Amino acid sequence: MSATFDEIHNLQEQAVFSAIAEIAPMYPHFDVDLMADVGCVALNRVPSRYVRHTVDFTFYQTALERENDQRVIDEAVRYAFEFVQARSAMRART
Repeated sequence: MSATFDEIHNLQEQAVFSAIAEIAPMYPHFDVDLMADVGCVALNRVPSRYVRHTVDFTFYQTALERENDQRVIDEAVRYAFEFVQARSAMRART
């Protein structure tokens, strides 16, 4: 096979991680393990966008599609923080 599979990546990962970094200061009690959980929960709520070259995908997206993707990411990250916080609190009680 001649394809270069190491070039393929999920475009949404970096966008989700950036959104997490923006909101993280509101959750100073979250350690690195909880932040990783937030990343997993959020990424599982966002449709994957696999690309070889980021510029190719963003070039073909309209402004409305980019705005919609960002809205979905922001909602997924907010949900993930609240979900992980609630689960963490439930574990602390048991």
